[in-house]
Amino acid sequence: MAADPAGVAMHVDGMSCVYIDGRWEERADAQRLPVVDPATGATIGAVAAGTAGDVDLAVTAARRAFDAFSQTPVAERLALLTRMLDLLETRAETFAQALSIEMGAPIAFARASQVPFAIAHVRAAIEVLERYAFTREEAGYAVVKEPIGVCALITPWNWPLYQITAKVAPAIAAGCTVVLKPSELSPLSALLFAQLMHDAGTPAGVFNLVNGTGEVVGAGLSAHPQVDMISITGSTRAGVLVAQAGAVTVKRVVQELGGKSPNVFLDDADFATAVAKGVQSGMRNTGQSCSAPTRMLVPAHRLAEVEALAKAAAEAFVLGDPRDEATTMGPIANAAQHGRVLAMIAAGEADGARMICGGASPPAGLEHGFFVRPTIFSGVTPDMRIAREEIFGPVLCIMPYADEEEAIRIANDTPYGLGGHVQSGDRERARRVARRIRTGQVLINYPAWTAHAPFGGYKTSGNGREYGVHGFEEYLETKAILGY
Repeated sequence: MAADPAGVAMHVDGMSCVYIDGRWEERADAQRLPVVDPATGATIGAVAAGTAGDVDLAVTAARRAFDAFSQTPVAERLALLTRMLDLLETRAETFAQALSIEMGAPIAFARASQVPFAIAHVRAAIEVLERYAFTREEAGYAVVKEPIGVCALITPWNWPLYQITAKVAPAIAAGCTVVLKPSELSPLSALLFAQLMHDAGTPAGVFNLVNGTGEVVGAGLSAHPQVDMISITGSTRAGVLVAQAGAVTVKRVVQELGGKSPNVFLDDADFATAVAKGVQSGMRNTGQSCSAPTRMLVPAHRLAEVEALAKAAAEAFVLGDPRDEATTMGPIANAAQHGRVLAMIAAGEADGARMICGGASPPAGLEHGFFVRPTIFSGVTPDMRIAREEIFGPVLCIMPYADEEEAIRIANDTPYGLGGHVQSGDRERARRVARRIRTGQVLINYPAWTAHAPFGGYKTSGNGREYGVHGFEEYLETKAILGY
């Protein structure tokens, strides 16, 4: 595959950092933010960093466009979403190539998951909008749902396009106008998406994009008095800062933050297949998923069996150039996160966890990129750092338990509460355990993913929900009209 297919490098010239009010604007004198290929560590371009002034221009454009767009008929918004969907499907390969370049997603994974799941969010928004009742009559009054206003959307580097569509699509469906702040570490797919929104005929000011840092653009959007809502996907630390800044103007803040998800294996699970699937789930996207089940809880008397199965599954990954069709695990997406993962592997060793495969030494032949070998620790206890802190890399913790009650206690013994898994041959037993796990989403026996199931966290994993009708309603206000 070409390293830079047509279209991927568009606007990555240090100049076009903003798309405001229906047009690209040049910022030739702005600070340059490097775009780094994580497979090599080489700088492949730069985008200009947006300023507080750019934030104000974008929010002003969105505010000006809101009155008209919020009143558009549902049919018009459906038509816009359908054009977005068609263009995403047409340009799927270009987006896949961009994701592989900017954050190291193996090209096969980008084609099979990163892009199709992003497309699914647009399709889900269409399906929700087609059947949603914005006015519901009750006894003597009506409940009316109306778009909340100007929405600031802050998206991360690990699932760049997927998180953009998970926010932009329902916001557009609801009749909101938006300002998107993508991660400065993976800006290529966002730039391509902004051009897609332009080509889809989005009215001027309805969609705006400002690249830049969290300290400037993210903070500016969070504190801006004309922003009505913020939706952020990122670290818990970033979510706290955004909420604090938004509190001054009493904004709605929807936060999808960190996780340390448990994968509870009950003693009647199909270990022969479920352990391998657990390793794959925990390490997909090089372990860079907030809901990745990175704590595998297993009966103590099955520990040796699980270790052998898990090691075999981890060693089956093919590390390499993400543009290679055979690669199944690419690099960590950026240098800072690479250092974080290596530090956490060292912490696991220092705390006395048993490493059964992987480690901090670079894979042979891949010393120049941000690569980490799939790493599994066993005998991990709840007090260890690797059991409590989000690692965000291909590192799995196997934690033994004595009985079902202890398994549930360990599963919930975390400041996070985003995702969870339960493996069991008895569906009713699995459901009973799932109800006791304090997370926003629980998956039983690796079911198929759907863009309609609500997703979000308990505790420090955030608040609010994304996906499907539950995510759509985050972008709506509720009005009661009495005497209707």
